[in-house]
Amino acid sequence: MALELKAAPEGLMSDAELAAWHDIPPAVISDELNRTGAMAAAIKPLAPGMKVVGQALTVQTMVGDNAALHYCLTVAWPGAVIVVDAREYLDTAVWGGILTYAAKHVGVAGVVIDGSVRDVAELRESGVAVYARGAVPNGPHKGWGGSVNVPIQCGGVAVDPGDLIVADDDGVVSVGRRHLDGLLVRCRARIEREAVMLQRIDAGATTVELQGLPPAAEFGG
Repeated sequence: MALELKAAPEGLMSDAELAAWHDIPPAVISDELNRTGAMAAAIKPLAPGMKVVGQALTVQTMVGDNAALHYCLTVAWPGAVIVVDAREYLDTAVWGGILTYAAKHVGVAGVVIDGSVRDVAELRESGVAVYARGAVPNGPHKGWGGSVNVPIQCGGVAVDPGDLIVADDDGVVSVGRRHLDGLLVRCRARIEREAVMLQRIDAGATTVELQGLPPAAEFGG
């Protein structure tokens, strides 16, 4: 397979626009997207407390090959989140300490890999938020090519270059740019509603009442 290397997507969000999403949990975003956008549960942060907000630099790799990941850093922008379809293959790592070190030098904020990484201790200390399906010592080849900044899937979710990526301890959500209009306002409104729910629980309400569920004897009737 040849290497397909495309430039960064146009019309990237400003730092201020991205910063507005930093206090919005992925769970809230997924709820407001009708329970969609969340990547597979197996894709998790390498350490507790990792968080990242940025736009997707997408990469499609061949199984066990990471040539495309080296090339993607030549078109990476500060704040990018590299999102990789590594074919869910777990027995060969396609990302490790050297790539993380290089990614940090060009300002990459995070990496999300539907596959495996290695050098986990280094990655945890790097300051780059790394999410992956697995970890394994076995290293990759570099002879099969791949694609950079093309539509991919990651964790069962379609991801286009420039899509908004928000991740925390729960996992990763991807938001297509066509879904962004009004979404931030709706997310903030949901957070406010949930805060009111907590106050009502403190006042004695049950979650059955708050969710508008029927009495137990009538459920499913």
